[in-house]
Amino acid sequence: MFKIFRFFFHIKNLISFLQVPRDQRRLVFYSEGRNYWSYLEGLILEFLKTSDTPICYITSDASDPALSLVHPNFKTFRTDEGFIRNWLFENLEADFMVMTMPDLHQYQVKRSVHPVHYIYVQHSLVSLHMVYRPGAFDHFDTLFCAGPHHFAEARALEAQRQTKEKNLVEHGYGRLDSIIEAAKIYPKKAKPADAPKHVLLAPSWGPTSTIESGIGEKLVDQLLDLGCQVTLRPHPQTIIFFRPQVDSIVKKHKDNPLFTFEANVSGQDSLQDSDVMISDWSGAALDYAFGLKKPVLFVDVPKKINNPEWEEIEHVPFEVSIREKIGAVIKDGVITKELLETVKISEIDEGFFFQNSNSKGAIALKSLLGENLEPTSK
Repeated sequence: MFKIFRFFFHIKNLISFLQVPRDQRRLVFYSEGRNYWSYLEGLILEFLKTSDTPICYITSDASDPALSLVHPNFKTFRTDEGFIRNWLFENLEADFMVMTMPDLHQYQVKRSVHPVHYIYVQHSLVSLHMVYRPGAFDHFDTLFCAGPHHFAEARALEAQRQTKEKNLVEHGYGRLDSIIEAAKIYPKKAKPADAPKHVLLAPSWGPTSTIESGIGEKLVDQLLDLGCQVTLRPHPQTIIFFRPQVDSIVKKHKDNPLFTFEANVSGQDSLQDSDVMISDWSGAALDYAFGLKKPVLFVDVPKKINNPEWEEIEHVPFEVSIREKIGAVIKDGVITKELLETVKISEIDEGFFFQNSNSKGAIALKSLLGENLEPTSK
């Protein structure tokens, strides 16, 4: 019965979207869910402040924070992650679709049969050619780039795959900007000299990643034995596909006052409160280091490779080249108190990323829409 109710609920939302006049759905955003709002929020709010063009926002998550945003030019709709969403994408009538989901037109989610301009917004600072699948960006028309490395990699991928040249935008990275802004107003808590070191364990996901491989559980054991405060923050996909490994850690330590499990990766409390992060090949490690200027300890697991052709691109992936500049690598899965006390960031260069992502992104959208680029106050 619940499935039937959900089906008709999404059909009703689909009809509501289709009933929006065509000139009011020139610009459409799609989000897979709440964990992606932090990558889009600043861009959307800045655009709404400086443009009269309405936004239609479609999400596949009932808990997406965007659903509570009230603005006369912002309409929200919910869809599923299956048949209804896929049909909508394939039959979408709009001028522009903005999304953080790669692999457009490679699997279930296709480009529309109608002329739609597709814009990709980065949801990670990692490079484009190792972590992502072959062709992940082939079918986009515009790529918003977080930094110069994305520009170079996008052009190299186009040459390798002999695809059309895309419109590349010097955007920046909304998630990073939101972390930096949050740090400015986050209440600074004075820690006693004998306070335990707060370690945030936030790895990537996949069979060889930290939690899935079993290393995560051993690390949590070691950290608690050292008297550290530990927050376990798995990747959402780990919770979905490798739940037994997560449950094993939580069950073992749920009664330990130094242990916390955090399922919501969009929150920032653990980022702001912790002293050091332990990660592997997760883009969250880069957010942490560059956003908060805090060091990262990297678990020495195999590289996260989803593109077997990545070495044909001459550029060293950013997440490979940056590791020992923003922290250190944990060897043999052994963590020591000395390592926790001495790890530090040796190099932070603002030139790694484009600045002022929200204003640059809003200007880019308005330019694509053919609008006057002079900001208007609202």
